[in-house]
Amino acid sequence: MEIQKEKQEYQKVFNTTFLFGGVQVFSILIGIARNKIVAVLLGATGLGFKALLDNPLVFIGLLTGLGLSFSAVRDISEANETGDQVKLSTVFKTFRRWVWFTGFLGMFAVIVLSPWLSQWSFGNKNYAWAYMLISVTLLIKAISDGQLSILRGTRRTKDTAMAGVLGAAFGLVISIPLYYLYGIKGVVPAIIISSFVGLFLSWHLSRKVKTVPVQISYKDSYLQGKSMVKLGMAQTVNLLIGSGIAYLLAIFISNRGDSSEVGFYSAGWSITNQYVGLVFAAMVVDYYPRLAGVHTDKLRVKEMVNQQAEIAILLIAPIMLLYLLSLPILIPIFFSREFLLIIPFTQWVVLGMLLKSAAWPISFIPLAKGDSKVYFLLEGILNNGLQLIAFVTCYYFWGLEGIGIAFLIMNIIYFAVLVFVGKKRYQVSYTRVFLKMFIFQFLLCTIAFLIVYFFKNPIIGYISGGILLIVSSLYSYKELNKRIDIKDFVLSKIRRK
Repeated sequence: MEIQKEKQEYQKVFNTTFLFGGVQVFSILIGIARNKIVAVLLGATGLGFKALLDNPLVFIGLLTGLGLSFSAVRDISEANETGDQVKLSTVFKTFRRWVWFTGFLGMFAVIVLSPWLSQWSFGNKNYAWAYMLISVTLLIKAISDGQLSILRGTRRTKDTAMAGVLGAAFGLVISIPLYYLYGIKGVVPAIIISSFVGLFLSWHLSRKVKTVPVQISYKDSYLQGKSMVKLGMAQTVNLLIGSGIAYLLAIFISNRGDSSEVGFYSAGWSITNQYVGLVFAAMVVDYYPRLAGVHTDKLRVKEMVNQQAEIAILLIAPIMLLYLLSLPILIPIFFSREFLLIIPFTQWVVLGMLLKSAAWPISFIPLAKGDSKVYFLLEGILNNGLQLIAFVTCYYFWGLEGIGIAFLIMNIIYFAVLVFVGKKRYQVSYTRVFLKMFIFQFLLCTIAFLIVYFFKNPIIGYISGGILLIVSSLYSYKELNKRIDIKDFVLSKIRRK
């Protein structure tokens, strides 16, 4: 009976990962088309221009958003578990009032700061108008993210996935004609129109969540929302540091090089995150709410952390190997041959991402337990603050590839520290089973990296790398089959259809 229960738990983890992995695959396919066309129509300069517009807005959005779209998931999930419609509706109403407030705050902040944002990003105030126009997207995004938080908190994973799929598709349909007709001038309209599409989709899907009319004063909404804000601020501070680092790094690269160098950096980063997002998306949407629900049960937390880590590494490792070997083919497809110079940088990032995927399940524990101080030290100081120093230093000496090297080094440190903190502070550790499979898969990826990095002969790389990919894939299949019975899982999906 215990074995059957454990199998069901693994199936839940895999099912959610499978669902959001499918969404991510679709988003990647959409991204291939979008990035290819943007690279051809706008080039690296256009990508750099968009990045310099986006980064400060992300930073301000995080600052004014107070982390509500993340922290509220916990309150919504707890209210949803009680089955009390009045309590759930009260949480919704409180949350939505806070969301509108933070959205307007963010929009106003961008309007006021637009001349300085233009000066900091582009060295002049000529683009203040662009920041003023796209300021409305902060209000729109705050409302959209709030509605998606309601879907996540009520565990409506399919609707959450649908929002991602449709948002990616409509974003492509809208953006490409604007880039084609107006070039770089089409970037701002594309950003604004795409945000309105996301708002409509999230509003339509969140309407399915049943609520009842409730009366609550604005004062009570303020008092009840303070608990959401308190938890959200821990996440906000860390995300702010991360966003600020991305912005500062983009400025540093732009000043030392030029905006095209920012475009190369942004392209290499985004193309890697797309593939890791196959698993990371499921952790954010499903794993964190489940972990928060059992955070007082140490044994259950340990089981859940290891289950998530095992599924993550078994899925990501073969994907990263395939990606590592096929970069010379993928980059011209995704962008253009102009972007081939990002290959060395991206190869280092692949190894770092594999370490990050192993560390992530533990990284959610402090947040799930409300241990904001530890979370800030791990994410804000270690994973972000020290990372900026490492990135800038390595870029100064070795250029774009240096950032990739720094990313790998920092994730080695990050993984080691998380394992130590997890064991000492929370009595949660990785099992020997997981560590064995992680070391094996990481070793395969490291060997493949060394081959493609030092041996430039494509025949040697493809043959030897292909063998390693087959070994990794077969190993992952074998281990996954032990946990979920892949044949039965696939057949169950077919029967439902």
